[in-house]
Amino acid sequence: MKIQKSIIILSRKVILLALGVSLFACSNKQQGMQQGIPDYAVITVEPTPATLNSSYPATIQGRQDVEIRPNVSGFITKLCVDEGAVVKKGQTLFLIDPVQYEAAVNVARAAVNVAQANVSTAKLTAENKRELAKKNIISEYDLQMAENTLASQEAALAQAQAQLINAENNLSYTKVTSPSDGVVGTFPYRVGSLVSPSSATPLTTVSDISEMYVYFSMNEKQVLDMIRQANGSTTDILNELPEVELQLADGTIYSEKGKISTLSGVIDQTTGAASIRATFKNPEQLLRSGGSGNIMIPVKNEAAIIIPQKTTYELQDKKFVFVVTDSSTVVSTEIKVLPQSDGQQYIVSSGLKPGDRIVAEGVGTSVRNGMKINPITPEQASARLQQAAQQTAAMGNAKK
Repeated sequence: MKIQKSIIILSRKVILLALGVSLFACSNKQQGMQQGIPDYAVITVEPTPATLNSSYPATIQGRQDVEIRPNVSGFITKLCVDEGAVVKKGQTLFLIDPVQYEAAVNVARAAVNVAQANVSTAKLTAENKRELAKKNIISEYDLQMAENTLASQEAALAQAQAQLINAENNLSYTKVTSPSDGVVGTFPYRVGSLVSPSSATPLTTVSDISEMYVYFSMNEKQVLDMIRQANGSTTDILNELPEVELQLADGTIYSEKGKISTLSGVIDQTTGAASIRATFKNPEQLLRSGGSGNIMIPVKNEAAIIIPQKTTYELQDKKFVFVVTDSSTVVSTEIKVLPQSDGQQYIVSSGLKPGDRIVAEGVGTSVRNGMKINPITPEQASARLQQAAQQTAAMGNAKK
């Protein structure tokens, strides 16, 4: 009896154990099925007013950058300003040794005096010949010779005067002056350097930076889009374009806004781009000629479909997103975006409509076309990440 009772008790334990194992296996199977459908953050596409900035690399030039070159040869005897100085039109920048040019002026002036004396003598002779000719004392030939001599001496005087003017100009060129208001550049030549009009390097550059020209380029497609929007009129294009901003080399935005003033009518066959110029005021002279930056052109859209760039992936120069269907299946969908971009978001021109749901994470890595997911909100995904990070930190502290 005791043996039978023990067998019965043992049998009951085995049955209970088998039931437990079965229940555990079913539980694990259900969990495995749930784990087979991963969670992914999903966002719903909605139209919204937006302004994005298109960025274009740009170079900065003064309104007028004038290379200063000598008109005469000689040794520099004095630098009248320093590099970076603000100068006025007509202000002396350099002095070139004037000795030889002063001597040339003196020689030319003496030649003028001689020519004037010769003209006076020729006039007296001609007048005398005229009187004698009236009295038929001399022949017409003698009179004509006197007239020709007078004309020759007057021409010699004019030539001497021209040479004097040229010598005086050369002397004035020994004072190299600024042709405009602006800021002086660097000095490749110093006192004692021999310079000439044929020197390859200019003495310096004077930049008028009261107003700055910022040059950038657009590709042919972008130019065509602009022209079509303005009905093909360059004037309308320039009038319709909004004010632009300039991002400086340090990443800051220049305080003054600019206006696009010119659009080249020629597409460069080498680059496939057209040159565009924007004009900026420079009251504080913060901008300097030769600088660089980025032109920021704002693009406004009252009902734009904007998506984060991280929700897209590229394949053969085309952009795609994963659209989530009503059955929670993801479908790879091609989209087209506007060329304007702020580096973080895209404005979608086709491929999506308001109300569509797209996958917001794992795009291009773990998400595959046709897979089934469990859609969650970005907030839920963020909360789970935070929770996982906290658990990881707690486990790390526990091991310590």
